[in-house]
Amino acid sequence: MRQKFFNLEIKTNGQNLYDFTSKTIRWIKENKLNNGILNLSILHTSASIIVQENADQDVKQDLINYFDKLVPMKDELYIHSIEGKDDMPAHIKSALTNNQICLSIKNYDLILGKWQGLYLFEHRIESKTRKIIHHFVGE
Repeated sequence: MRQKFFNLEIKTNGQNLYDFTSKTIRWIKENKLNNGILNLSILHTSASIIVQENADQDVKQDLINYFDKLVPMKDELYIHSIEGKDDMPAHIKSALTNNQICLSIKNYDLILGKWQGLYLFEHRIESKTRKIIHHFVGE
């Protein structure tokens, strides 16, 4: 049994879904992580991690549009707005999605469906640098 950590930094450029699947797979292969569990944690309260379709780019835009309608950027709806009109909506979107996910690794492969990818879901409109911690436990 062993553990391994990896800190992935992703620079975002506003609201979008940023695919980091290939970076995670490369880390798994380089470190010869055979079988185990990979926990991903984002160290922010205004962005999240999701597993989502990676085949059709329209899915990304539809998700952004849906969440913007579900949690609109209207100052009159929120008390907390210290960092701008997207501040509280970003926190709510983050609360509705994931700040951690666990995935399986089997025979050096990350177990994802054919059309699934790993995404950082940026909820802020300005550029940010986000950190995703990879914590592997296994063999």
